[in-house]
Amino acid sequence: MKRLGLLRSGAACVGLICFTSACAAPRPVRVVSNPDPSGKIPAIKLSVQRSDMSVVAQLVKDLDSDDPAVRFYAIEGLERLTGETFGYRYFDDELERRPALEKWDAWLSGWEAASRER
Repeated sequence: MKRLGLLRSGAACVGLICFTSACAAPRPVRVVSNPDPSGKIPAIKLSVQRSDMSVVAQLVKDLDSDDPAVRFYAIEGLERLTGETFGYRYFDDELERRPALEKWDAWLSGWEAASRER
């Protein structure tokens, strides 16, 4: 009888483990091109920490995101990687951000051209 109780409690533990692991959401893919901020933002932080300039074009694109958190991490990352902000403020409205976005687009074009020449 004692053995049957142990089997039942063991089966219950296995069932609980299977149930809880089946309900866990998959981890978001951590790449800067991920449209999901829960994957994008950690990827931005890691790329900046590694001084990975290959993410610069995506960060410039993210300055025009609908999500203010994405814009915040994009400009913070760009400033740490390039030393520039061009007056960009993530909390400004779309119209107020436009002049800085144009400067970033021009900077990116020049940076990409210089990178191709190397």
